[in-house]
Amino acid sequence: MRVINIGPDPSLAYRPNLEKNKTKEKKDYRNFETGSLIERVFSTYKLMHSNQTLAFVKRKHAEWCICNHTQMGMMDAIMSLDQLVDESDPDVDFPNSFHAFQTAEGIRQAHPDKDWFHLVGLIHDVGKIMALWEEPQWAVVGDTFPVGCKFQNSIVFRDNTFMDNPDDKNPNYNTEYGIYKPNSGLDSVFMSWGHDEYLYRVMKFNNCSIPEEGLYMIRFHSFYPWHSHGDYMHLCSGKDLQMLPWVQEFNKFDLYTKTTELPDVDRLKPYYQSLIDKYCPGILKW
Repeated sequence: MRVINIGPDPSLAYRPNLEKNKTKEKKDYRNFETGSLIERVFSTYKLMHSNQTLAFVKRKHAEWCICNHTQMGMMDAIMSLDQLVDESDPDVDFPNSFHAFQTAEGIRQAHPDKDWFHLVGLIHDVGKIMALWEEPQWAVVGDTFPVGCKFQNSIVFRDNTFMDNPDDKNPNYNTEYGIYKPNSGLDSVFMSWGHDEYLYRVMKFNNCSIPEEGLYMIRFHSFYPWHSHGDYMHLCSGKDLQMLPWVQEFNKFDLYTKTTELPDVDRLKPYYQSLIDKYCPGILKW
């Protein structure tokens, strides 16, 4: 196929101008108090916070981390998210694949020299594919938090959604450290099960070559109590603290590129397929 060079970055002609098209102030994102979607959002979190126990998370690790559910390429997995609308998200009500390209393009504008970062923006939510395989959304989407220790106050809807979670009343699990040791590191912590941990496990299982900074973004981008509220620092290792600024940098694009201005996905695909071929090529096991 003949490629015509029309400049250093042809996609600038058809990607949205994210600064120009912002429709909300930063303070208006992640509004968990009011809005047309709030009942759906609250219901999803209530189920999540009632059912995400340490025992549940361990069962999900055993079920999903062996990656024996299907095989497909990364671009096919991304596009399958057209069938999914995230029931935990108070900001958008359109298919998840659009958000994937919005995030990636925002990162590419700000960090043109870090192609692995662009790819992380594109794929970060692909773990939500579990919801298309009959996993309930409360075990796939939404903010994540550690299980096996005290549920901190910065968790969304903390005050009125954990009443039915038995771990909240278990003296082995409801202390500051619970089953963990001080500064043992997030790698030793069981997070509530969801798309972050699942995609991280898929990347590791398939020996994908995304740098460690990118893997932290994938694994902890929904861990808002940590990267946005400063909770759970007592569990963090030195490595976690070094990686935290990368996760926070990613969060700016994950959150603030959500607009109703949708990118021209078909014309952006060739660039992102080249990154897939570089960092997580071929048919992957899921």
